[in-house]
Amino acid sequence: MKKSWSSYKPDKFLWLLRKYRPALVLIAILSSILNIITLGGSIYLMMVYDSVLPSRSIPTLIGLFAMVLVVYIFQGVFDHLRQRILSDIGNGIERELSPHLQRAMSKAALRRGVLSADGLVPMRDLDAVRNWLSSAGPVALIDLPWILFFIGVLAFLHPYLALTAFCGASLLILLTFLTDGATRAASKDMAQLASWRTGIAEANLRHVEAFTALGMSERMRLRWDQVNLVYQGASNRLAQSIGLYSGISKVSRLALQSTLLTVGAVLVIDGKASAGVIFASSIIAGRALAPVDAAIANWRGFGAARMGWRRLRERLLEQAPASASAKVALPLPRHELVVKQLVVTPPGTTKVTVSAADFRLEAGQALGIIGPNAAGKTSLARALIGVWQPMRGNIRLDGATLDQWDQDRLGTAIGYLPQMVELIDGTIAQNIARFDPDASSEVIVAAARAAAVHEMIVQMPEGYETVVGADGLNLSAGQRQRIGLARALYADPFLVVLDEPNSNLDAEGEAALEQAIADVRKRKGIALIIAHRPSALAQTTHVLFMREGRVEAFGERDEVLRRLTRPANEMVSTVKKPKA
Repeated sequence: MKKSWSSYKPDKFLWLLRKYRPALVLIAILSSILNIITLGGSIYLMMVYDSVLPSRSIPTLIGLFAMVLVVYIFQGVFDHLRQRILSDIGNGIERELSPHLQRAMSKAALRRGVLSADGLVPMRDLDAVRNWLSSAGPVALIDLPWILFFIGVLAFLHPYLALTAFCGASLLILLTFLTDGATRAASKDMAQLASWRTGIAEANLRHVEAFTALGMSERMRLRWDQVNLVYQGASNRLAQSIGLYSGISKVSRLALQSTLLTVGAVLVIDGKASAGVIFASSIIAGRALAPVDAAIANWRGFGAARMGWRRLRERLLEQAPASASAKVALPLPRHELVVKQLVVTPPGTTKVTVSAADFRLEAGQALGIIGPNAAGKTSLARALIGVWQPMRGNIRLDGATLDQWDQDRLGTAIGYLPQMVELIDGTIAQNIARFDPDASSEVIVAAARAAAVHEMIVQMPEGYETVVGADGLNLSAGQRQRIGLARALYADPFLVVLDEPNSNLDAEGEAALEQAIADVRKRKGIALIIAHRPSALAQTTHVLFMREGRVEAFGERDEVLRRLTRPANEMVSTVKKPKA
């Protein structure tokens, strides 16, 4: 049986590397052939100087030239194949990790409340790894060990040439380590500053209307400029460090080649080497040290990829499931919702916003959740739909806690309309269908009719194919809310949670909302409505009153409302009417 990502523990990244082992072996073979055949140019030059010129043989020269051309062709082909395989590995790693990374990012956002640009850092890390694998950086690192091979070839020509090359190579390798030490901290700072800078830029675009209306645009631009200056300073320092060591490396390599020419000339004068050896040794040394030069020049990308790989590994291992076995697929809930001693804290905080909530609802009932601002109503709603995890207590549907279902499967049984309706850039039909590619037109239209929004949609120029724009900007607030209601009612979910569903509705919209709640009850679903306006409670059977996170009253609607309004009525009755 074919093993999957989740079958390998504790380190799935080692499994990922094992998966590409054949490709890595092929790269090693191609690198071996490439580094060996690069000697072709040096051998050609040495034979021209030592054999062709003394003999003046044109046929020999043509034969040697033809052979070196064949060597160059193979060199180009093998180099292209190696780079393409590395690029394919990068793309394969991205395809393998992206789904798991998306899930990890979503879980982190729900658990920690990460809603800023910081939440996108893992995707940028994955891009850094893929981009580096597609660059010249990996090739340079792969070729670094072959320095010893070329020094060995120089030793075959003469030990003094090998000794000179070895000293130069040691200096350049030292420069590589110095580059790493000088850029590691700067690269880490760059990643953090880039995330901060991107987050401010995205916020400026997202809130551009409010900033313009409130006269804040220039202040927000100056705020971004300040962060951008810090980012540019860090970027310049990093670039200067890399540029400094890269410049030293190039100068050192050129000086080494001249030194080898000098040593070779001395050897020729002493009769210990031929004239061809002088030029051949210079080319071989240049080829041997070229990877060091390339590695330093690409060190910035290598540093970003290395840190990105480390963060990805930590993030994915942190988010790994406790067990690889699949959950038992429970039937979707159809009977009851039970909340026991529920305590809720917003992700990333310790502040309790819901304290010891207890209530029970059966199929066909509707609950109105009321209370003053900051009473914990929205926190309760988010816990009921499973996006916030309870600190204590539990929420059960048909006796099972929410975590016993796969979240996507449970989501088909839940309808949710948040305070701020979040539509996605796409068509109205796609938004109503929750972007289900298999959604049928009948089910989409049925959801629109349930929200009494079908007539409004078909009057639009493109009907259900109307594009809503990012966050639904092409629609009015009322249209967004009614389409959000249709999305919540899509496919007749059992539990429907509506947070301030009538905040942007007119009289027609409120009538449609009442009918939608009545329809949920009629088909034996459960509806929960968070509301400040009493009109939203017309179709509820029960009411829950909250204050400062505590449930102060729960029961049948009329009884709870009578209990809540009784003190005010008694106070009014004690006031004497003025005399006529």
